[in-house]
Amino acid sequence: MGALAMFPLQAVLLPGMALPLHVFEPRYRALMDHCLAGDREFGVALIERGSEVGGGDVRADAGVVARIVQAEQAPDGRWGVLAVGTRRVRVERWLDDDPYPRAEVVDWPDPAPVDPVALAAGYGEQVRQVRRLLALLSELGQPAQPLAEVSDDPDVGLWQLALLAPLGSLDRYRLLATDGPEARLVLLGGLLDELEAEVEARLAAG
Repeated sequence: MGALAMFPLQAVLLPGMALPLHVFEPRYRALMDHCLAGDREFGVALIERGSEVGGGDVRADAGVVARIVQAEQAPDGRWGVLAVGTRRVRVERWLDDDPYPRAEVVDWPDPAPVDPVALAAGYGEQVRQVRRLLALLSELGQPAQPLAEVSDDPDVGLWQLALLAPLGSLDRYRLLATDGPEARLVLLGGLLDELEAEVEARLAAG
């Protein structure tokens, strides 16, 4: 794929996830100018250590290409942007940050599932598990995003479940960096089991 403009963040972007951005740093304003003059795409990678502002951060190698769907520039030059995650990429090499962060990346598609029937069955169980988890969270009085319609396609739906479940950035990054829907299904199932057990223990404790 070649060199791609990159926007490192302290949060994980997943395919299909909306990404609102308030862009004020000069280097990221330049990145937005570049993207909007071209294909409107940039990469997002997790900052493993450091800050979003000022540089000097340590960045993860798994990322997602985001596509700008809305952009509005304020009189002072800041940008309000809405982008959407589209596909995974793997960073081969980080380039110089001048005038904005860039990296050499390659597209990182999932391999085809070995057993599509077993994958679909396991995915259906995880949809039900997320429904149970959200119901338990509501019993605790915690606001939970309602489980709207999710895709019947596990390749798409697993990302949707990862967004709906109350997972932290590191767990979402583990899912992003996991190669293949079957391995991702296993990992997500383990994470959901841990969350469900934790919530049930809190309910039992009153």
